[in-house]
Amino acid sequence: MGYKYKVAEIFTSINGEGTRAGELAVFVRLCGCNLMCSYCDTMWANSESTPYKEMTADEIRNNILKTRIKNVTLTGGEPLKAPYVKELLICLSKENALSVEIETNGSVNIEEFADIENRPIFTLDYKLPSSGMESRMCLEENLPFLEKKDCMKFVVGSEKDLEKAEEIIKKYVLTEKCSVYFSPVFGKIEAASIVEFMKKRNFNNVRLQLQLHKFIWDPEKRGV
Repeated sequence: MGYKYKVAEIFTSINGEGTRAGELAVFVRLCGCNLMCSYCDTMWANSESTPYKEMTADEIRNNILKTRIKNVTLTGGEPLKAPYVKELLICLSKENALSVEIETNGSVNIEEFADIENRPIFTLDYKLPSSGMESRMCLEENLPFLEKKDCMKFVVGSEKDLEKAEEIIKKYVLTEKCSVYFSPVFGKIEAASIVEFMKKRNFNNVRLQLQLHKFIWDPEKRGV
């Protein structure tokens, strides 16, 4: 029968963030998270009481294939903490027609997933001071496994966050390892402030991204 994953929702929309922002994607949101960020916008998916549908890897794959959309985003919560998630990733990676991205919060070691043939794109967060979760990051453990196709995302809520992001980017020369993004915490910092910071620091190869779905639809709307 296969393990049944707890799927909070599965839907098609555009990618709101990352290297494929604006492109159609199928989103598979798994339940549960090991962090509690101050600005979390999917807290509803992290509770033990969250409604979910049980689906095997084959059922998830078949659901995706029916859409005829090639981009797949596995998200949460924290999808890499889901039991047997590697088996799900292997299942999806065998479909050459699919391009799989996994959004992870930066607190999980990605080493055990890096050896998957045709492995997914990793979009790693680095939780900055305003998140309250910076101490949980395992950046140094993950750096050796990042590739050019991957992405490091800094969700920024304050000037202090920007300064810490700058420190991390320069210390580890992140722009030579993967794509690097600044993303403002919705409603907490003006995007223009981030642009001014980037200009003052002459930040090359770092991109500002906005959460497109929060501008197209109601910021609280699910399934988009």
